[in-house]
Amino acid sequence: MSLPRIRVAAYVVRHRAAPELLVFDHVGMPEAGTQVPAGGVEAGEELDAAVRREVAEESGLLTTGPVRQIAVEDKPHPDTGQPRRTSFFYLQAPDDTPDAWVHEVHGDGDDAGLTFGCRFLPLPLERPLADDQDVWLDRIDSRWLTATRRVR
Repeated sequence: MSLPRIRVAAYVVRHRAAPELLVFDHVGMPEAGTQVPAGGVEAGEELDAAVRREVAEESGLLTTGPVRQIAVEDKPHPDTGQPRRTSFFYLQAPDDTPDAWVHEVHGDGDDAGLTFGCRFLPLPLERPLADDQDVWLDRIDSRWLTATRRVR
């Protein structure tokens, strides 16, 4: 049995009247579905650094506040069936982050050159995310949402 690919996924929440989740769609590839920032962990990279890097790479957004791990999921890749282990994290977006923007991915990773349409959706979500990425949203502690709203 092969070792799982180690990944991270980010639940980046912006706090307005209600909490809102950062999501994106691949421009020109609607079949990819709506997703949260996620991707592989580089050799020797700490998970909290990896999740911040993935958010920045896929959205251009620099997150603030603590990084809180909320779940670890062992689940095969939906297309290849290869094993993967994904750690899901809660992060906070600055309150003044725009409602929506387009981001072109730079660098030399698999997503380089892709364009993502980023936006915030109110929680709870009306529709599921691609690859069931929303499955752990209920693990976001409501105390985090309340505490971070007071700190603005």
